[in-house]
Amino acid sequence: MSSIGHGERDFEFNDRDFKRVCELIHARAGIALVPAKRDMVYGRLSRRLRTLGLRSFKDYLDQLEKHGGEEWQAFTNALTTNLTSFFREPHHFDKLHEELLLRAHKAPLKLWSCAASTGEEPYSLAITACETFGTMTPPVRILATDVDTQVLATASQGVYSMDRINGLDNELKRRYFQRGTGPNEGKCRVVPALRSLIEFRPLNLLANRYEVSGPFDALFCRNVMIYFDKPTQRGILSRLVEHMGDDGLLYTGHSENYLHAADLIQPCGRTLYRRTRRSGA
Repeated sequence: MSSIGHGERDFEFNDRDFKRVCELIHARAGIALVPAKRDMVYGRLSRRLRTLGLRSFKDYLDQLEKHGGEEWQAFTNALTTNLTSFFREPHHFDKLHEELLLRAHKAPLKLWSCAASTGEEPYSLAITACETFGTMTPPVRILATDVDTQVLATASQGVYSMDRINGLDNELKRRYFQRGTGPNEGKCRVVPALRSLIEFRPLNLLANRYEVSGPFDALFCRNVMIYFDKPTQRGILSRLVEHMGDDGLLYTGHSENYLHAADLIQPCGRTLYRRTRRSGA
């Protein structure tokens, strides 16, 4: 049995430890870790060992399985990767603009960002809606969920470093962000009107059912399925389609494809899907 970093690392981390971590995070959040993520796992979880004053990964994992409690959330948060930006994959927001105009007669429209991370995606949805309808009170409601409670707390606050909005048009910055001053120099906050369009709450995509109020006109599930194996992806899709409107659109990441779930969803554009007829019925 191999271990890493006896002279370089504070904690022993052997094959058995890594295998246990993989099994636990897959069962808890559906994340399928590959061997290349081993150093990442050590780096992130070793912080938890230090915080709890534990001496080995075995002790930490034993305690997690025996007592769990709030530490399960900390374990999940530590191993969740959150990479996002405002208006990531801009063609999706161009398409959303078109779809909102087409569906204006159905208002209020419902949008769901189901891997909201630190909030850039749901705020991008809200800005798109405001721009589409020319008002800070567009006829939309946005649900933003994530399994990681730490990033959701950041999202709910809506405070970012100025460099996070560097790529935005100056008019968008002026309308939708308040620049910090004094001790908040270098930071910005989304305007309250934007924040009021969004409901943030935790949701685990592995849950047997999603307690959400659909059906949704647009469902953004982007760059999260790549962390799940195919059976897990299929299970999640089978639950997501239950909350899509008959003409609702699923917006997915550029590296994700769902040929294995053609009975559930069908492609209808660039990284866009609709429900397959009668799926989820």
